[in-house]
Amino acid sequence: MFRHLLIANRGEVAVRIARAARDLGVVPIGVHSQADARASWLEAFEESVCIGTGPPEKSYLRASALVQAALQTGCSAVHPGWGFLAENARFAALCGQHGLTFVGPRPAVMDRMGLKWPAKRAMAAAGLMGIPGSDGILADADQAARVASEVGYPVLLKADAGGGGRGMRLCEDEPTLRTAFVEARTEARAAFGNDDMYLESYVSGGRHVEVQVLADARGAAIHLGERECSIQRNHQKLIEESPSPALSPTERTDIGLAAAAASAQVGYCGAGTIEFLRLPTTGQLCFMEMNTRLQVEHPVSESVSGVDIVQAQLRLAANQPLGLTQDQVRLSGHSIECRINAEDVHRNFQPTPGTVRVFDLPTEVGPGQVRVDTHLRAGDEVPPQYDSLLAKVIVHAETRDLAIETMQRALSGARVEGVSTTLPLHLAVLSSPEFASGEYDTSSLPFDPANLEASASPGTD
Repeated sequence: MFRHLLIANRGEVAVRIARAARDLGVVPIGVHSQADARASWLEAFEESVCIGTGPPEKSYLRASALVQAALQTGCSAVHPGWGFLAENARFAALCGQHGLTFVGPRPAVMDRMGLKWPAKRAMAAAGLMGIPGSDGILADADQAARVASEVGYPVLLKADAGGGGRGMRLCEDEPTLRTAFVEARTEARAAFGNDDMYLESYVSGGRHVEVQVLADARGAAIHLGERECSIQRNHQKLIEESPSPALSPTERTDIGLAAAAASAQVGYCGAGTIEFLRLPTTGQLCFMEMNTRLQVEHPVSESVSGVDIVQAQLRLAANQPLGLTQDQVRLSGHSIECRINAEDVHRNFQPTPGTVRVFDLPTEVGPGQVRVDTHLRAGDEVPPQYDSLLAKVIVHAETRDLAIETMQRALSGARVEGVSTTLPLHLAVLSSPEFASGEYDTSSLPFDPANLEASASPGTD
């Protein structure tokens, strides 16, 4: 195992990785921008190195500065967390060139799986079929129009290097498609430095289901069950749960084993997530993409499996065997995660940076277990330059109904003052009949955020 680990990220994920590292006897070393220089979460590290000014491109996205920080602090490994450079094959290769172990898959595998179309081709060869669409990257808008007429409108234009909804456009007809092609390509080039586009048939009312996998360098792979991620806004996940209420026990077993087998076949090593879209007409689970990193929602899989995924990542990166067979994985109970962001739900989810005056997320709320993953405490600043995530509240209970009830109690008792939060959104979703029944999908939230009353968010400001 490594003696010193550089955590090339910030905030909640950096604190989460530092905790796992210490539990394994590994010394966590952090990095920070000038904007984060006084952040309380830096206390999670043995030491921390300033890597630049506030903007991400001048700090957390500076691969050379991160490698230099690792070398000067005697680290032998780098954990990228999520976001920033977590799925950047060049960064992974740069770490390797300087004798640093990158906690993640090999650069070649990351490169292949990080781009949507190569990943679809690789997974199709491994037995996972994708959503009908273009046979590769689109050369231009004319080719996009021809493919769209073949598969039928509506269609989704997608950036091959995309994520978080950027470089994605819904097109109902050919004129819209031609305009959207130029817009999406421009957006993708600016966001990812890659303007390759492909096209898929648009699925309305589908279910977003993903499988958590772990694989070692010896070809062994297992899964830790699936997560339901269909409660989304603008393709951003808001609430996740495991297991998915949409799958039968047989479907659950089949898709988990298929995802693990596909991971092994493509030579994957580490923790990863294979994402599927469940078609509303046939119930078929179609491969969408693979995330070659730790996911924000990994705690729900940890809750139902009892496996610390971050510790597993570190062991696998240190070339240790998986040490766990599929038969030894015991999935139990139900888990739900809510992402609490500093956003104003009454103003189109505008970020609300500022000072958190009061920050109290209770964990003792009765039956069911409550876990809070956060990097904040009262008095901390939420800077405007970065992601607005304040905390993740994760509950685990014997049944789904009890998990929902536990989460409602936890969020109703929360007190956050100084910044507006998405707590009203989560409470509205949890109390909706659509969520209670499990019959929700990706097409819309089960309520209109514009109709939320401020009183729905007790203890927030």
